[in-house]
Amino acid sequence: MPLRERLSKPVGRLAAVLVLLVAALWLAPAPDAQAAVPLERVSSFGDNPGALNMYVYRPAGLPAHPAVVVALHGCTQSAQVYADNSGLTTFADRHGFLLVFAETTSANNVSSCFNWFQTADNRRGQGEAASVRQMVAYAESAYGGDAARTYVTGLSAGGGMTAVMLAAYPDVFEAGAVVAGLPYDCTRDMGALTCMDPGADRTPEVWAQRVRDAYPSYSGPRPRVAIWHGDNDPKVVPRNADELRDQWTAVHGVDQSPDRTSTIGPNQTRREQYLAADGSGTVVVEVDRVPAIGHGTPVDPGSGPQQCGQTGTANFIDSICSGYWITEFFGLSTTSPGPGSLPAPSGLAATGVTDTSISLTWTAVEGAAGYAVYRDGTRVATPPAAALTDTGLAPGTAHGYSVAARDAAGIEGARSGTVTATTAGGAKATCWTTDNYRQVQAGRATTDGSQAYAKGSQQNMGLYNTFVTHTLKESPVGHYVVADGNCP
Repeated sequence: MPLRERLSKPVGRLAAVLVLLVAALWLAPAPDAQAAVPLERVSSFGDNPGALNMYVYRPAGLPAHPAVVVALHGCTQSAQVYADNSGLTTFADRHGFLLVFAETTSANNVSSCFNWFQTADNRRGQGEAASVRQMVAYAESAYGGDAARTYVTGLSAGGGMTAVMLAAYPDVFEAGAVVAGLPYDCTRDMGALTCMDPGADRTPEVWAQRVRDAYPSYSGPRPRVAIWHGDNDPKVVPRNADELRDQWTAVHGVDQSPDRTSTIGPNQTRREQYLAADGSGTVVVEVDRVPAIGHGTPVDPGSGPQQCGQTGTANFIDSICSGYWITEFFGLSTTSPGPGSLPAPSGLAATGVTDTSISLTWTAVEGAAGYAVYRDGTRVATPPAAALTDTGLAPGTAHGYSVAARDAAGIEGARSGTVTATTAGGAKATCWTTDNYRQVQAGRATTDGSQAYAKGSQQNMGLYNTFVTHTLKESPVGHYVVADGNCP
């Protein structure tokens, strides 16, 4: 992947040559496909330190509080090219979620690559990573996006930036899908080209620590991660899929031996699934190894229920519709993995709460071999009987639950309506009023060197100095919002 243009530095001429060399090795240049997908350009979405462009795809009949999926294109591509060819809009139309296409340009990088390898862009509160975070915040405020159902995926350099967003903003993203990408912070101790090929060999714990270092004070749940990679990728070699697996399984505290293996799609893509350590049955990491393809997004043009995408543009490869399976992994499909015949369970109710758990029961469905329970749109458990106690929740937090019956093959039927329940023990909000410098020093805010941002909400607080003062309210623990004149 090409390095960001910093030609004003002393290494300017050498950097320029290296940039062009890496660009030639990354994605093959390709003309834009004919624009077919209507995208809305958002000209102002808040602070934009990474100088990115924001586009939105809104399907007809978008619900009031849709899930949000951020999509990050590969090198030499654009938001429009990715929207037209990746097939993601097919499933936004089908399942009613909002797509946010972030776009970088040649002004940031000579080959229009996201700068996944650059510390100025791959750290929380800085550069391109901060710009993508601001797009999510805008999607929530302007389109009613559901903050509890926010996801990210991307190809190539966009896959590398997907790993950045999952590591730097675990409080924002529920899950992500890295397509032909690399482990987070691979370039801490080597160059981008070496990360791409032959790849880095680090222990799972070393990789996991790099993720933890991206947000050291964070102690909440980590995003689930799907990893898609072609067996014959010559540019970002398949070893990177293994290292990504090692990184994120270690982050989730599970080993590197898959709990389930299977094949999916028309080309027998090999799927490995790694289940949560708590015994809930939740897939926390998934690796999908696509046979006989090189570097690109797997697509499968057609109108079938598991087909999507176009292949007229380079780096969109006819094999399997990755968008279908990524949408299913995110928990955004109305039935998952396919439409079963079992009816929706009735009688779903919250029967008890504690500070950290919610107990649920529902009426058993005749013929069901088990059930799938969804919290805030994401599948969290597959209990065998018509009851579940969902644990590990934060005090004083509300969650929406639905449930589907599963047949003996694991295919889910219709999903029930949603029941909302709130854990007990919500603590009274605590407030601090002081200048931005002291808020950052106390760990209640972060800075990119010039601006301060409330930790958790990432609200811009203005200049990072001792002259600007704000009140920050903490609720829940570790999440701060600006509450000037509005704090108990």
